[in-house]
Amino acid sequence: MAYEIPVTQARAELADLINRVVYGGERVVVTRHGKPLVALVSAADLERLEELQEPAEEQVISAVSSVRQVASSPREQQRFGIAAHHRGTGTS
Repeated sequence: MAYEIPVTQARAELADLINRVVYGGERVVVTRHGKPLVALVSAADLERLEELQEPAEEQVISAVSSVRQVASSPREQQRFGIAAHHRGTGTS
């Protein structure tokens, strides 16, 4: 679990927080009004996060590029065919 600290306190203790992250292996979440703003993580943690993110982007791209249009089922055609037929006639 990450150590949480308000932004005003983090300003005053920045050097100590950096040491906690680098040498203590901690993760620090800086908050404002109790809501997380930013996190201090080690450079090694950031590198691991970026490595995890890259393959995910490639997987999404390949998944999207492999999506094919699926034909409507007969039940859908039956449900929507009448409305489509009437709209398509163009007669008034």
